Amino acid sequence: MTDAPGSEATETDLVIVGAGPTGLFATYYAGFRGMSVTVVDSLPELGGQITAMYPEKEILDVAGFPNVLGRDLVAGLVAQAATAGPAYLLGRTAVGLSHHEDGVHLTLDDGTLLHAKALLVTAGIGTFSPRALPAGEGWLHKGLEFFVPSFGPYEGKDVVVVGGGDSALDWALHLEPIARSVTLIHRRDAFRAHERSVAQLRASTVQVLTNAEVTALRGAPTVDEVDVEVEGRPHTIKAQAVVAALGFVADLGPVQQWGIDTAKRHIVVDPTMRTNLPRVFAAGDVADYPGKVRLIAVGFGEAATAINNLAPVIDPHAHVFPGHSSEG
Repeated sequence: MTDAPGSEATETDLVIVGAGPTGLFATYYAGFRGMSVTVVDSLPELGGQITAMYPEKEILDVAGFPNVLGRDLVAGLVAQAATAGPAYLLGRTAVGLSHHEDGVHLTLDDGTLLHAKALLVTAGIGTFSPRALPAGEGWLHKGLEFFVPSFGPYEGKDVVVVGGGDSALDWALHLEPIARSVTLIHRRDAFRAHERSVAQLRASTVQVLTNAEVTALRGAPTVDEVDVEVEGRPHTIKAQAVVAALGFVADLGPVQQWGIDTAKRHIVVDPTMRTNLPRVFAAGDVADYPGKVRLIAVGFGEAATAINNLAPVIDPHAHVFPGHSSEG
């Protein structure tokens, strides 16, 4: 892995913006097609949302793996991508895009200028920030967290998880055998999480409080109690840790200023993963088209589709169909 310096122009066949699973697989596949690759990501580590939010989560929808931990999936993708010999520019944001007859020029927030023959955006949901827990102001890192990158700190604790989506249920279920107790608090009866997770939650020892809202966190200097209203009635729950999993505010950032067609914070693509801009493609969660399903497995297929269709853009003598990777 290399980390290219700023301040001087870098020539490359392909720039990939986004180093999550789709971007990493696209990096491997671009190398397989003989391209030089530079990967840009605003996060300081490879792996995108998986590394930032749920490295210990079991991922169940990747072909060939009955289940795989997020960090192990990322490790495998990084090792696979290494075969392409990519340059990684981490902790940097793509801010400006201009087009030229033979390619695109991408400017980063540190002044780095990249000259590429094509650009692939695999930026997931873009930059993201957690939705705040109104009662949690002032408690961040004092017992309140928005992510669970490691389960170890929760061992033997009473934990409150707030939310009703996939992340909330996943963290509650994963913490159940580790924590002394887990309580899930959700403001509605219905959950947004996958049906399988809801069924597992109902069968677990996790205490589930619906039609409920956290009204206050108390303790000194860290949390030791959580005040909750359940259907209008006040309750106090003993807790040394609170995980607020209320979703995220996503922002495509400067990408939206490039003249690229978007719909509800996603980039519109055609069946070849091509955008409305010349030499610019998109794949993964950031890409949108009729019937889109946002799964890691789908992102992998879109990455291969994008790379194969942009290959003739980079090299006019190249074919879209590359042959099979298993062939000698």
